[in-house]
Amino acid sequence: MECDITHRAEPNFCPNEQCKDYGLRGHGNIGIRAKYGKYKNRDLLYCRTCGKRFAASRTSALFGLHLPAETIRQIIHHAAEGVSVRATARLLGLDKDTVNRVILRAGEHCARVLSGLLTSLQLAETQLDELWTFVKKRNVLVNPKKSRSSTDKPGYGRPSTPPRAC
Repeated sequence: MECDITHRAEPNFCPNEQCKDYGLRGHGNIGIRAKYGKYKNRDLLYCRTCGKRFAASRTSALFGLHLPAETIRQIIHHAAEGVSVRATARLLGLDKDTVNRVILRAGEHCARVLSGLLTSLQLAETQLDELWTFVKKRNVLVNPKKSRSSTDKPGYGRPSTPPRAC
């Protein structure tokens, strides 16, 4: 059982910026202090170095949200599939502001994680793939000598000068 407790606390780090073990994962300084929550299913962790207590979910996108993890997962899944905020709220029986708050929080968390990962890369070489796009040419531009069409009106690339009197 002791191994299980250490394993669950291992991915966390001390959030106290004044602690000498701040930000260090798997350093052995984090332990489980107690259980909390409505069903006593959440871990309250502590740092053995500085004694600060904190929630295990403090550094996650879920911290402070009063929704079940499964509901949050469904919201993020709907957003990734391109479902609108209002439709997600209707499907899950939630308020649209709640759905929006979860999506924004998850996006901010992803941005923080990626910025930390991308700045610590030590690359010797970088390869950028080309982005190929297809631009459809309109017939008016391909065959400009054809008869006048609806694109000869002002606003379609033609000068808007009045016709000359004969």
